Amino acid sequence: MGNDLYIGAPNGIMLCVDGVNSRGCQGCFWHAYSEEPTRFESFGEMLFQMERFFDRLDFPRRGNSVRNFTDIPAGRAGDREAQKIMTDQKLLEHRGDQETFIVRVQHRQNNTWQGRITWAEKNKTLTFRSIWEMIHLMENALYEGIPSDQIPKIRTWEE
Repeated sequence: MGNDLYIGAPNGIMLCVDGVNSRGCQGCFWHAYSEEPTRFESFGEMLFQMERFFDRLDFPRRGNSVRNFTDIPAGRAGDREAQKIMTDQKLLEHRGDQETFIVRVQHRQNNTWQGRITWAEKNKTLTFRSIWEMIHLMENALYEGIPSDQIPKIRTWEE
């Protein structure tokens, strides 16, 4: 197994999970364009914050975009002036209290994301084909070694 602990993308994120809660997880993520972390209290909030970051960079570019029916061209929404202020090595120093993931979203197609996720503590990298698959991989890492009766259950129609 090689060393997968690298950022390697302009939109690479160090995703630091500090704990698990009833809404999934809480923590923060770091990227090269800010010296401050972006905090989140749930999987949903994490995804929305990450999507805003990708929109700001316009990378990866959205596969589906908002249509514009006016005469004014929409243009690219990305922050063309974004400058990296943190090196990849500095990003790699950040760790979550519970787990850390390096997320490299390569495409935003079919209203979801595709890319690679590295579980930093285990130095394991897998590709994901959707946001749902990325979350599932994270949950597998977060709940590893926890007895099944202590893992939050997904609601079913039988409840």
